[in-house]
Amino acid sequence: MEGQILQIVAWVFLGVGAVFSLIGGIGLIRLPDFYTRMHAAGMTDTLGAGGILIGLMFLSGFNLVTAKLIFILLFIFFTSPTSSHSVAKAAMGAGFKPLLQRRD
Repeated sequence: MEGQILQIVAWVFLGVGAVFSLIGGIGLIRLPDFYTRMHAAGMTDTLGAGGILIGLMFLSGFNLVTAKLIFILLFIFFTSPTSSHSVAKAAMGAGFKPLLQRRD
C-alpha cells in the first residue's frame, strides 16, 4: 500500500513537471518579446525540471541515485535564475530594448 502511494506521488510530480515544461515551450512560441520569452522559459524550466527530478526521487527510493538527483536539483535551482539574469543584463547592455519601449 505504501509503495502505491509513493508511486502516485511520484507520477503527480512527474506530471506537474511535464506540464510546466510544456507551458514553457508554448510560451517560447507565443510570447512576443525576447524578455518575456526568456522569463517564461527560465521560470517554467526551473519548475518543470524540479518537478520531474522530485518525481524521479520518489521513484528511485532512498539510495545513491536520490543523492545525485538532489545535487542536480540544487544545481538547476541556483544556475537557471542566474543564467537568465545574466542573459537579460547582457541583452540590455547591448541595447536590445523590450518590445513596449521600442520607438523605431
